[in-house]
Amino acid sequence: MYSKWQLAKKYMLYWWRASNSKGHGVHSPFVFNFITQVLNDKRLFYCYETIEAARKELKNDNTVLTIEDFGAGSRIHAHTQRSVKDIASSSLKPKKYSQLLFRMVNYFQPETILELGTSLGITTAYLACGKADAQVITMEGAKAVAAIAQQNFKSWRLKNIQLVTGNFNDTLPGTIAQLASIDFAFVDGNHRLQPTLDYFNQLLPKVHEYSVLIFDDIHWSGEMEEAWNTIKAHEQVRLTIDLFFIGIVYFRKENKVKQDFAIRF
Repeated sequence: MYSKWQLAKKYMLYWWRASNSKGHGVHSPFVFNFITQVLNDKRLFYCYETIEAARKELKNDNTVLTIEDFGAGSRIHAHTQRSVKDIASSSLKPKKYSQLLFRMVNYFQPETILELGTSLGITTAYLACGKADAQVITMEGAKAVAAIAQQNFKSWRLKNIQLVTGNFNDTLPGTIAQLASIDFAFVDGNHRLQPTLDYFNQLLPKVHEYSVLIFDDIHWSGEMEEAWNTIKAHEQVRLTIDLFFIGIVYFRKENKVKQDFAIRF
């Protein structure tokens, strides 16, 4: 895991090298449309206020949980005893990226969505609201955290979510086997090299030309950067977009030449 200073330096380098956020100079029509219609969509969608109000409540919840952490830990804590407000403050995806996930689902309209790393369910809620009739399968390793997320889904009246609890090593193969295809996946699980590549390789047999895979924290550490570079180089991958804190993978055959973009966001 990089220090704050190392991460800041990498972010400055990314910002310097990345294409501008307006799409100028981007010659891929698909990527240009994604920038202008998704990244730069400033509309306040119907669910934003409700989900952010729920996030605020979680940040004030003093309930203490005993949790198992099967990943590389958060940037701040690696304890077995954590409060809900601590998890909400340090582990949830920020509003900017959570709402981007909503817009991506709303734009691409996937039928089957898989999330690795439910946490308290905020990003799951955004994914589920992006397409109300999509099948959303979300997976969480820590049972106590999953229990809170399940309560939240019920409270928020989200009925298109299936929550799978347990170590991904045990639960992911069976979960993927039950799916005919994976249209959209958000991978925010174990932030280490081999597990990340294992998740990618397990997803591959179920992806298709129009599938979208999103990997979280691709610059979190040297291992995650190596994983991201390996994914980018895979022969099935036709196009990638680096937004620094997340990486987006496409398999679109219309991209005859593999393209890798870094875009300011």
